[in-house]
Amino acid sequence: MEKLLISACLLGVSCRYDGKSKPLDGIEKLMDKYELVPVCAEIMGGLSTPRDPAEIVGEKVLTEKGKDVTAQYIKGAEEVLRLGRLFGCKKALLKEKSPSCGSGMIHNGKFDGGLIKGFGKTAALLLENGFEVFGESEIEKL
Repeated sequence: MEKLLISACLLGVSCRYDGKSKPLDGIEKLMDKYELVPVCAEIMGGLSTPRDPAEIVGEKVLTEKGKDVTAQYIKGAEEVLRLGRLFGCKKALLKEKSPSCGSGMIHNGKFDGGLIKGFGKTAALLLENGFEVFGESEIEKL
């Protein structure tokens, strides 16, 4: 059975910055086709749950309070890549808009809810390494 990296928050794990999850409808159908490998890049990078909201500002990831957490986001992305390779994954289903997992659209770095085109640190690293990356609104493509 093919293996799929998936943002743990989409499976109902309370690992988001606000200590909550975002369970995704349709997971059961995915489980018929894929062995799911849950990941949370922020936790794997050493951040706590809950944690201050963060957004990509230029090349850095900053919290709403201005703390630079880029190193933790990069470490988390590298750990997700390592696990993806270890498990033989070729695809990932990630949480949209996130500074880690966002693919195509991310928050604009102004903490005002606005969005811009771009990729989170984990999504970008996976794409650079040949993974297919999907946001949760694209679950039907899988």
